[in-house]
Amino acid sequence: MSRSGFVTFRRALVLFAAAVACVPAQAAAAIEAAAAARFANLALRCVHLEYPNKVAHTLASDADARPPRLLTPAFYGCYDWHSSVHGHWLLVRLARQFPQAPFAAQARAALARSLTPDNVAGEVAYLQTPGRASFERPYGLAWLLMLAAELRQWDDAQARQWVAILQPLEREAAARLGTWLPKLHYAIRVGEHSQTAFAFGLVHDWSRVAGDEAMRTLIEQRARAYYGDDRNCPLAYEPSGEDFLSPCLAEADLMRRVLAPSAYAQWLRAFLPGIPHGPQARWIEPGVVTDRSDPKLAHIDGLNLSRAWMLQGIARGLPPRDRRIAALEAAAQTHAAAALPAVTGEHYEGGHWLGTFAVYLTSGAGLPRAH
Repeated sequence: MSRSGFVTFRRALVLFAAAVACVPAQAAAAIEAAAAARFANLALRCVHLEYPNKVAHTLASDADARPPRLLTPAFYGCYDWHSSVHGHWLLVRLARQFPQAPFAAQARAALARSLTPDNVAGEVAYLQTPGRASFERPYGLAWLLMLAAELRQWDDAQARQWVAILQPLEREAAARLGTWLPKLHYAIRVGEHSQTAFAFGLVHDWSRVAGDEAMRTLIEQRARAYYGDDRNCPLAYEPSGEDFLSPCLAEADLMRRVLAPSAYAQWLRAFLPGIPHGPQARWIEPGVVTDRSDPKLAHIDGLNLSRAWMLQGIARGLPPRDRRIAALEAAAQTHAAAALPAVTGEHYEGGHWLGTFAVYLTSGAGLPRAH
């Protein structure tokens, strides 16, 4: 992206962040379409870009020393496997929501290139190779299920073909999580990929779309066991320096999927007692990003985006007249406004994945219907 293009895009996203809350629906929709094209192009530029690449790969012999496109032939771009998977999710979601947009045809072509029977068979074979039981668990596997869920919800003939093609890998991902969860004695309460709360939320959403009642029940049982008695989450200790997920907010965003609104309101009162009553935004400050060219420090942009959608989700899980909703929504807007202008692709360290988080936020993915 040229310097002038970067500046123009940054200005557009500043306007888009404001549009989420402030402008009439017709004007906001036009800004949304422009931002969607930019986000789609971030994914289009990387889903088949093999290098640079960070491979989480265990070698059993010299034969395992192969390039990413041969190891995981469907999902080898966007720097790492999980970013490639959710980059494909981004393309599906935006092509589904903007079917007439110029980028939609490019998105379809990219998806068709990746989602072939041979490529998916290669992915399944990779996962099933001994020594890879923990590969991309739970974050990447959860995003794979979200990709399948997004395809399942797309009323489109080509999408239905991709659903069928992806099913062997979808089944493998679900089976791996289903085998692991009963053995996982403790929740994983960190701000990066291994966190259980965020992944559980994605998997729970997939289970509803796929009609997998066994998985939905398992997720809800484990969520209650891990988190049901939690109290006084130390939100003031967040964020850690490399977080892109909030341990406290992700847990609260998961539990609103599990509990009825009245029970959830009571649970949240004990879990996050400091949420104000009234439209106060500054009770939780956006994280500060000091260097967007550093792949770990750039995580804080993702934290601000994920906090924004988690705060929205928490608000939606409460009874309609709960007095904490205004503070949750105000903080969500503050975090969105801080983060969206940073999703530019200027640095590949953030550009290969932040588009997904921006789309998840701005498209309302994972949110229940408004009250």
